[in-house]
Formats: sequence, C-alpha cells, structure tokens
Amino acid sequence: MHGHGYVQPVKQPPPTAWLVLLRVLFVVISILSLGFLTWTMLLRLALVTRKSLDWGLFVAVLAIDALAMVLLGTEPGEEIHTAGGWTGLGLLLGTLVVVIAYYLSADIRHFHQLRYGGYGPRPAPAYGYPQPTAPYPAGTATTVPRTPAAAAPVPPAPAAGVPVPPAHTPPPQRPAPARIDQVRAELDELSELLRRQDGRQDGRQDGDREGGR
Repeated sequence: MHGHGYVQPVKQPPPTAWLVLLRVLFVVISILSLGFLTWTMLLRLALVTRKSLDWGLFVAVLAIDALAMVLLGTEPGEEIHTAGGWTGLGLLLGTLVVVIAYYLSADIRHFHQLRYGGYGPRPAPAYGYPQPTAPYPAGTATTVPRTPAAAAPVPPAPAAGVPVPPAHTPPPQRPAPARIDQVRAELDELSELLRRQDGRQDGRQDGDREGGR
C-alpha cells in the first residue's frame, strides 16, 4: 500500500511593507554613496531572482564602479579638472540612474509574479495524485467529416438543330356534377319563362281576333 505523497508547500513572498522598506533602503544607500554602492542593489536582486542575467549585470556594474573610482583617483586635487575625472563621475551617476530604474522594475515584477502566479515552472505533482490532462491539445480541433448532399439531377440541354417535342398539357377537367345541375336548372327556368311569354302572346292574338269579329 502506497500512501499519498508529500506535497511541497509553495513559498509565499514577504509582506509588501517589508519589500518596500528594502527597496527604499538600497536606493537610499546607493544615492548617499554617490553611486559607489550601486552594485548592492543588483547583488540583492540577483540573490532574490537567481537569474544569470542579474548576476551578469551585478558583475558589470561592479566593474564600472571600480573603473570610475580609478578615474576619479587620478585627479591631482579635490576638484575635477581632467577629462578622466569627468568620465568617472559620468559613469557613476549614469550607472546609478539606470540601475535604480532596473532594480525597482525587476524587483516589483518578480514578487508580483511570485504572489499572483505565472512565474517559474509549476511544481511537480506528488506521488499518488493523478495528473490533470487537457481534454484537447492546444491549437487542435476535432472535425467531424460531413458527407456532401446529393445534388438534384439536371436534365441535359437539347443539342442545336434537334426539334424539341411540345410539352404535354393535361386534358381539360370535366365540370363537376353540381355545376351541371346548376346549368340544367337555369336552362329549365329559361325554357319555362319562354313558354310563359309564348302563352301570353298567343292569348293576346286570340283576343284581338275575337274583338275584330
């Protein structure tokens, strides 16, 4: 029997107030030292993020600060008069401004991603727990094959010069029996009316004859 594996707890970032205090502290130290301790910001950043880029920037800034100190040390007096001294001062101040901007943005971005996710590899699932699988791989879609609908047959067009037979017309429909009966009744009424008119005319003619006598 295998029990459930041990799940490693996710490391939570420090409180926001503590992070802000550390950022302000390192920036103030770099400014008060006139840029000679600028490398301290990158040293803390490299220890936190553990990125090779931050370690490389730390070494580069450390070398620039050392070069600036050498150039400023070649000045004969306390004031800067030579081009080497001005170059050393420019390197110190320029590096200070650039490193402060990079340090604050990188440190804030790192702890924001660490707090809200989306940074670094996901922890491996513990032994004994099933790994979640995606229902479909990304970028693929399941397509259902469709059969094309059968098209209605189209009669071929007649060739040129071939006579086309006339279209078959259906025979006229016979009138319904009710219509025939109606026509018969109308004809009977008409014949009856004509008989009455003939009878009236015959009666008038007989009357005229008797009156002449």
